[in-house]
Amino acid sequence: MLNYYHHLSTQVYDIDKPIGFSFGDVEFYKSRLEGVSGRILEPAAGTGRILIPLSQAGFEVEGFDLSSAMLEVCRRNCENHKINPRLFQADMTTYSKESYYEAVIVPTGTFLLLHKRKDSLKALHQFYKSLTPGGSLLLDLSIPKDFPIGKVSTRTWKLENGDVISLESKMTAHNVFEQYTVSHNRYERWSNGELVQTELERFPMRWYGVEEFKQILKSTGFTEVTVSSDYEYGRSPSASTEILTFEAIK
Repeated sequence: MLNYYHHLSTQVYDIDKPIGFSFGDVEFYKSRLEGVSGRILEPAAGTGRILIPLSQAGFEVEGFDLSSAMLEVCRRNCENHKINPRLFQADMTTYSKESYYEAVIVPTGTFLLLHKRKDSLKALHQFYKSLTPGGSLLLDLSIPKDFPIGKVSTRTWKLENGDVISLESKMTAHNVFEQYTVSHNRYERWSNGELVQTELERFPMRWYGVEEFKQILKSTGFTEVTVSSDYEYGRSPSASTEILTFEAIK
């Protein structure tokens, strides 16, 4: 099946990036959200890696995801951490709640999964509609630095019961003019030397230039756009930058 974050890929994400794991983003988002007392929305909340520590820090965070597998794991993780945020299934290109949230956050480049430009614009408009006047959007992007077409990478994870999940990933296409790449991922679960489960995943991703995305945010209606590099607030992008965080005000 070709699907984003089905059962095996969700399980790998939860193992590889467990609750409490941070790229520096958990601390950054806590800092940038200081003073927010109202509701915060995290579209594509995934397994709760960001949502849970923010909730534990006292923020009122709601989250949704398109993947039912991700939501299932997120609910379990929230229960294990003794929190009960509102979680629901939705699509970031269509979900909005008029002037309801004081902040919308989209960490770790999840926004790039909207590989069609029209879907990206739809999502930004929904975020804007959902924010209260003066509310903040915080959103992470990254820009690819190479395009290893055809190169196969393989990783494996051993489960507590001895089973092994392997991931074979290969970039199959890129378009520098349309600004997207396509990778194919193959997940396999092995038990006692036998293949017991397989998932195929087509993984397209879009990227944006810094000035381009600033203009997109402003054309959506956002103001006061700030760009930070690698979770250092206000640091200008450079050739070594891995993650860009855009912060904008409604």
